[in-house]
Amino acid sequence: MEAFITSTTLVAIAEIGDKTQLLSFVLAARLRKPWAIIAGIFVATVLNHALAGSVGVWLAQLISPQWLPWITGAVFIAFGLWALHPDSLDEDPKIHPAGAFVTTTIAFFIAEMGDKTQFATVALGAQFQGALFAVVMGTTLGMMLANVPAVVIGEKLAARLPLKYIRWLAAAVFIATGVVTMLGARA
Repeated sequence: MEAFITSTTLVAIAEIGDKTQLLSFVLAARLRKPWAIIAGIFVATVLNHALAGSVGVWLAQLISPQWLPWITGAVFIAFGLWALHPDSLDEDPKIHPAGAFVTTTIAFFIAEMGDKTQFATVALGAQFQGALFAVVMGTTLGMMLANVPAVVIGEKLAARLPLKYIRWLAAAVFIATGVVTMLGARA
């Protein structure tokens, strides 16, 4: 349960103002098919985070158990610093002829590659090796908690969110998680 709750919380907070959330706003405005967009986000996130979490489990098997908490803790602290930098979309998504679901699935999967929430999923997979399913479902729920409102409410929500403070909160949560992870190594 700890893996699920930690994964959900970290990703939900980190996703606010993230480029994939910005992508959700853009897709909602351009495609105007909220259920297809939400389904595409879900499928892309499950696939991407299953891959990322599996990489985390694999990497954890390569790293000595005594070093793993220190490395994952340092990675979480680095994510905290990364969260302070506002994200932006590099370009508008290309609309796939197959429609909103396929467009969203492809665009979201690609946008998540190399994103801080994907790297966080790798670190969470490494930290909670025996709970890969809980990590993937937790990070997916976190993504959905942040992105479904973006799709449904759209730009009105974006204008009202205090993104600067949310980035600071996300940074604090990641850094605190990193410190707690490192302190757990001493026990």
